Amino acid sequence: MLFPHDTKVDALRQCPLFAELSRDELQEMAKTTEDLEVDAGKVLCREGEPAQEFFVIIEGEAEATKDGEALRTMGPGDFFGEIGALTGGNRTANVVATDDIEVLEVTSETLRSLLDLPEMNALINSKMTERLARTAASPDFPRLQRLDQGDLADLRRRRPKGRAGATA
Repeated sequence: MLFPHDTKVDALRQCPLFAELSRDELQEMAKTTEDLEVDAGKVLCREGEPAQEFFVIIEGEAEATKDGEALRTMGPGDFFGEIGALTGGNRTANVVATDDIEVLEVTSETLRSLLDLPEMNALINSKMTERLARTAASPDFPRLQRLDQGDLADLRRRRPKGRAGATA
């Protein structure tokens, strides 16, 4: 184990996707994560490959690209890989560590279990929709539409401006 349990909990809380979870929920989630050190230059996600997990960056930076075009640079608190992990589909982008980084790996099962919490369901689906829009016409979009349209519409009606968290 690379990180103490409290470090994992604090790292998950910094992630906009999990900011609304209680400390108890974060502690339970932290028990299911794997902590990894990743060397600069290593590919963490390869577009088109199957996805079974997603990642939260603790330290360092990584870059997401699609078809050779930079999508974004990510740092501590940012997350990636959630689209494939939730839909059971393939990765929609490449992610490469630009520094030596430390990440938490969260299984698709753990992420899917959060969909049972209405607030998390809406937030996760909102973030996935935003990211799919950025990665263009993903083959996973029809599956995503079945998952979230009612929740997403409800979120748009109820959410105060700026409540869904910042996109990293």
